[in-house]
Amino acid sequence: MKVALLDYGVGNLYSVANALTVAGADTVITNDPHVIRQADKVLLPGVGAIGDAMHHMRNAGVDVAVKDALRTKPVMAICVGMQAMFDYSTEGGRVPCLGVIAGSVERFDESWTDNGSPIKIPHVGWNAVHTDTDHVLWEGCRGEHFYFTHSYYCKPDMTDARNAGIITATCDYGTTFVASVIKDNLFITQFHPEKSHNAGLRLLKNFIEWRI
Repeated sequence: MKVALLDYGVGNLYSVANALTVAGADTVITNDPHVIRQADKVLLPGVGAIGDAMHHMRNAGVDVAVKDALRTKPVMAICVGMQAMFDYSTEGGRVPCLGVIAGSVERFDESWTDNGSPIKIPHVGWNAVHTDTDHVLWEGCRGEHFYFTHSYYCKPDMTDARNAGIITATCDYGTTFVASVIKDNLFITQFHPEKSHNAGLRLLKNFIEWRI
Protein backbone atom coordinates (compact mmCIF):
# COMPACT_ATOMS: atom_id res chain seq x y z
CA MET A 1 0.00 0.00 0.00
CA LYS A 2 1.68 3.20 -1.19
CA VAL A 3 1.22 6.23 1.07
CA ALA A 4 2.24 9.68 -0.18
CA LEU A 5 3.64 11.59 2.80
CA LEU A 6 3.30 15.23 1.85
CA ASP A 7 6.30 17.52 2.13
CA TYR A 8 5.23 21.15 2.50
CA GLY A 9 8.21 22.59 4.32
CA VAL A 10 7.12 21.86 7.88
CA GLY A 11 6.66 18.76 9.97
CA ASN A 12 8.58 15.82 11.32
CA LEU A 13 8.61 13.99 8.01
CA TYR A 14 11.12 11.30 8.80
CA SER A 15 9.66 10.18 12.11
CA VAL A 16 6.25 9.88 10.43
CA ALA A 17 7.83 8.06 7.47
CA ASN A 18 9.58 5.62 9.80
CA ALA A 19 6.36 4.95 11.72
CA LEU A 20 4.43 4.36 8.49
CA THR A 21 7.08 1.92 7.29
CA VAL A 22 6.98 0.01 10.59
CA ALA A 23 3.17 -0.07 10.31
CA GLY A 24 3.47 -1.68 6.88
CA ALA A 25 3.27 1.13 4.32
CA ASP A 26 5.32 1.71 1.20
CA THR A 27 6.02 5.38 1.98
CA VAL A 28 7.11 8.08 -0.45
CA ILE A 29 7.86 11.65 0.69
CA THR A 30 6.66 14.01 -2.02
CA ASN A 31 4.91 17.19 -3.11
CA ASP A 32 4.70 16.06 -6.73
CA PRO A 33 1.03 16.03 -7.88
CA HIS A 34 1.70 13.08 -10.21
CA VAL A 35 3.18 10.97 -7.41
CA ILE A 36 0.30 11.95 -5.13
CA ARG A 37 -2.24 10.89 -7.76
CA GLN A 38 -0.51 7.53 -8.15
CA ALA A 39 -0.45 6.81 -4.41
CA ASP A 40 -3.12 4.72 -2.72
CA LYS A 41 -3.37 7.06 0.27
CA VAL A 42 -2.17 10.48 1.39
CA LEU A 43 -0.92 11.69 4.78
CA LEU A 44 -0.23 15.27 5.92
CA PRO A 45 2.17 15.45 8.86
CA GLY A 46 2.25 18.55 11.00
CA VAL A 47 4.50 20.40 13.41
CA GLY A 48 4.85 24.16 13.69
CA ALA A 49 2.79 27.28 13.07
CA ILE A 50 -0.28 27.16 10.85
CA GLY A 51 0.68 30.33 8.98
CA ASP A 52 3.96 28.80 7.84
CA ALA A 53 2.23 25.51 7.07
CA MET A 54 -0.40 27.13 4.85
CA HIS A 55 2.20 29.32 3.11
CA HIS A 56 4.38 26.33 2.22
CA MET A 57 1.35 24.21 1.35
CA ARG A 58 0.10 26.74 -1.19
CA ASN A 59 3.56 27.42 -2.61
CA ALA A 60 4.09 23.70 -3.18
CA GLY A 61 0.60 23.12 -4.58
CA VAL A 62 -0.15 20.72 -1.72
CA ASP A 63 -3.46 22.48 -1.02
CA VAL A 64 -4.76 21.56 -4.47
CA ALA A 65 -3.29 18.05 -4.27
CA VAL A 66 -5.05 17.39 -0.96
CA LYS A 67 -8.43 18.50 -2.27
CA ASP A 68 -7.94 16.36 -5.36
CA ALA A 69 -6.99 13.35 -3.22
CA LEU A 70 -10.07 13.80 -1.05
CA ARG A 71 -12.24 13.08 -4.09
CA THR A 72 -10.83 9.60 -4.62
CA LYS A 73 -8.77 8.14 -1.78
CA PRO A 74 -8.23 7.97 1.99
CA VAL A 75 -6.44 10.99 3.46
CA MET A 76 -5.00 11.34 6.97
CA ALA A 77 -3.74 14.53 8.62
CA ILE A 78 -1.89 14.97 11.92
CA CYS A 79 -1.77 17.96 14.35
CA VAL A 80 -1.14 21.07 12.20
CA GLY A 81 -2.32 18.97 9.26
CA MET A 82 -5.61 18.49 11.11
CA GLN A 83 -5.88 22.21 11.85
CA ALA A 84 -5.28 22.99 8.17
CA MET A 85 -8.51 21.18 7.29
CA PHE A 86 -10.67 23.80 9.03
CA ASP A 87 -11.94 27.13 7.69
CA TYR A 88 -9.43 29.27 9.56
CA SER A 89 -7.06 29.45 12.52
CA THR A 90 -6.80 32.26 15.08
CA GLU A 91 -3.06 31.67 15.39
CA GLY A 92 -1.31 34.87 14.34
CA GLY A 93 -4.56 36.65 13.61
CA ARG A 94 -6.92 34.89 11.23
CA VAL A 95 -5.20 32.46 8.88
CA PRO A 96 -7.37 31.03 6.07
CA CYS A 97 -7.05 27.24 5.88
CA LEU A 98 -8.36 24.58 3.49
CA GLY A 99 -12.02 24.79 4.48
CA VAL A 100 -12.66 21.07 4.24
CA ILE A 101 -14.37 21.13 7.65
CA ALA A 102 -16.55 24.02 8.83
CA GLY A 103 -15.09 25.53 11.98
CA SER A 104 -12.09 27.27 13.49
CA VAL A 105 -8.85 26.60 15.33
CA GLU A 106 -8.66 28.33 18.72
CA ARG A 107 -5.97 28.83 21.36
CA PHE A 108 -6.17 27.18 24.75
CA ASP A 109 -7.23 29.68 27.42
CA GLU A 110 -4.68 30.31 30.19
CA SER A 111 -7.53 30.71 32.68
CA TRP A 112 -8.58 27.08 32.28
CA THR A 113 -7.52 24.51 34.86
CA ASP A 114 -6.62 20.84 34.79
CA ASN A 115 -6.92 18.87 38.02
CA GLY A 116 -7.21 22.15 39.91
CA SER A 117 -4.07 23.77 38.47
CA PRO A 118 -3.79 26.29 35.61
CA ILE A 119 -3.07 24.54 32.35
CA LYS A 120 0.32 24.89 30.73
CA ILE A 121 0.44 26.07 27.14
CA PRO A 122 1.49 24.39 24.94
CA HIS A 123 -0.22 21.17 25.88
CA VAL A 124 2.61 18.64 25.70
CA GLY A 125 2.61 15.01 26.72
CA TRP A 126 0.51 11.90 27.04
CA ASN A 127 -3.23 12.13 27.55
CA ALA A 128 -6.14 9.73 27.53
CA VAL A 129 -8.20 9.88 24.35
CA HIS A 130 -11.87 9.05 24.74
CA THR A 131 -13.80 7.33 21.98
CA ASP A 132 -16.79 5.05 21.80
CA THR A 133 -16.81 4.70 18.03
CA ASP A 134 -16.83 1.28 16.42
CA HIS A 135 -15.12 2.63 13.29
CA VAL A 136 -12.43 0.31 11.92
CA LEU A 137 -9.84 3.10 12.17
CA TRP A 138 -10.09 2.90 15.96
CA GLU A 139 -9.97 -0.86 16.23
CA GLY A 140 -7.53 -1.86 18.97
CA CYS A 141 -6.97 1.77 20.02
CA ARG A 142 -9.91 2.53 22.29
CA GLY A 143 -9.04 3.61 25.82
CA GLU A 144 -5.42 4.36 24.91
CA HIS A 145 -3.18 7.34 25.67
CA PHE A 146 -1.64 9.35 22.83
CA TYR A 147 1.06 12.02 22.61
CA PHE A 148 0.08 15.66 22.08
CA THR A 149 2.05 18.85 21.49
CA HIS A 150 -0.04 21.90 20.57
CA SER A 151 -1.26 25.31 21.74
CA TYR A 152 -4.37 25.41 19.55
CA TYR A 153 -7.31 23.05 19.24
CA CYS A 154 -9.93 22.46 16.54
CA LYS A 155 -13.50 23.63 17.06
CA PRO A 156 -15.91 22.24 14.47
CA ASP A 157 -19.02 24.31 13.86
CA MET A 158 -21.64 21.89 15.14
CA THR A 159 -24.47 24.10 13.87
CA ASP A 160 -23.37 23.07 10.37
CA ALA A 161 -25.24 19.94 9.28
CA ARG A 162 -22.17 18.76 7.35
CA ASN A 163 -20.39 18.21 10.68
CA ALA A 164 -22.98 15.83 12.11
CA GLY A 165 -21.27 12.79 13.62
CA ILE A 166 -17.73 13.67 12.56
CA ILE A 167 -16.17 13.83 16.05
CA THR A 168 -14.84 10.37 16.88
CA ALA A 169 -12.50 11.11 19.80
CA THR A 170 -11.99 13.78 22.46
CA CYS A 171 -9.42 14.70 25.09
CA ASP A 172 -9.68 16.71 28.32
CA TYR A 173 -7.20 19.51 29.00
CA GLY A 174 -8.78 22.56 30.59
CA THR A 175 -11.71 21.84 28.31
CA THR A 176 -12.96 18.89 26.32
CA PHE A 177 -11.51 19.32 22.85
CA VAL A 178 -11.65 17.34 19.62
CA ALA A 179 -8.85 14.79 19.35
CA SER A 180 -9.96 13.13 16.12
CA VAL A 181 -12.43 13.51 13.28
CA ILE A 182 -13.52 11.09 10.58
CA LYS A 183 -15.44 12.66 7.70
CA ASP A 184 -16.08 10.43 4.71
CA ASN A 185 -12.56 9.42 3.54
CA LEU A 186 -10.74 11.95 5.76
CA PHE A 187 -9.16 10.86 9.07
CA ILE A 188 -7.52 13.55 11.21
CA THR A 189 -5.90 13.53 14.65
CA GLN A 190 -4.70 16.33 16.92
CA PHE A 191 -2.27 13.94 18.62
CA HIS A 192 0.81 12.42 17.00
CA PRO A 193 0.43 8.70 16.23
CA GLU A 194 4.10 8.54 15.20
CA LYS A 195 5.08 9.53 18.77
CA SER A 196 2.49 7.34 20.49
CA HIS A 197 4.27 3.98 20.54
CA ASN A 198 2.19 0.83 20.04
CA ALA A 199 -1.20 2.55 20.06
CA GLY A 200 -0.03 5.04 17.46
CA LEU A 201 1.41 2.34 15.24
CA ARG A 202 -1.85 0.41 15.45
CA LEU A 203 -3.77 3.52 14.41
CA LEU A 204 -1.46 4.04 11.43
CA LYS A 205 -1.80 0.36 10.51
CA ASN A 206 -5.58 0.76 10.59
CA PHE A 207 -5.27 3.72 8.22
CA ILE A 208 -3.00 1.80 5.87
CA GLU A 209 -5.52 -1.06 5.75
CA TRP A 210 -8.60 1.20 5.54
CA ARG A 211 -10.89 0.56 2.58
CA ILE A 212 -13.48 3.13 1.56
